This record gives sequence, C-alpha cells and structure tokens, in this order.
Amino acid sequence: MILNGLGGTEFTEQHALNSARLMNEAQPDYLSTLVVSFPLGQAKFAKNFVNGFQLPDQHGLFLEMQMLLENLDLKHTVFRSDHASNYLSLKGTLGQDKAQLLAQVRGAIETPEQSNLRKEWQRGL
Repeated sequence: MILNGLGGTEFTEQHALNSARLMNEAQPDYLSTLVVSFPLGQAKFAKNFVNGFQLPDQHGLFLEMQMLLENLDLKHTVFRSDHASNYLSLKGTLGQDKAQLLAQVRGAIETPEQSNLRKEWQRGL
C-alpha cells in the first residue's frame, strides 16, 4: 500500500519516484493507494519536516499519482486506488491498463469537474 500525499508538498516527487522504484523491484501481486490523513491532527508528524507538513491539495495529489503511475513498470499487478480517501477511484491491472489509468488521472488534472470525483463529505473516514 502506498500513502498518496505522505511526502507532503515538500517531498511529493521524492515520495512518488521512490515508491515506484520500490514497487518495480518488488513486482507485487496487488498494489493499492489511499490518501494519507491525520484524524488526530498532523502537528506531531509535521515536526519532522523543515517547513512543517502540508498535505498536497486535490490537484497536487493527482500530480503525485500521475508521477507514480508513469514510473511504475509492473507486469501483472492488480492496482486499486478506490479507498474512500481517494478523490478519484482507479482500478486496473498494471501493466496492461497503465495507459487507461494515466488517462483517467490526466483527465482529473485537466478537467476535474468532468471526472466523477468524490466530494469532500464522501471522503470522511
């Protein structure tokens, strides 16, 4: 499982690229993502960041997901990003569905209003 947003805005690229590198080495049978959340507050976690921790906004989360997917080189991995915390529900098998999954993410980046995204109230945990 990968926690989308765990690197905050400061380490988004590093988190996406290193997560992809790890998954490429592991070639897991199943991979899922969800958006990191801090139901009890993020202050304690933020102390580990130079500028504090700032969770990427919706657009930033989509950019991170795009970067992750672009850098995944998986052969037969069931991929799910359909947890309630995700704005965009993604389901497929990597690598055969990679282009389709990327198209969905790019659609959410370019035209979020047409991408059937979850509303904030639907993401409550």
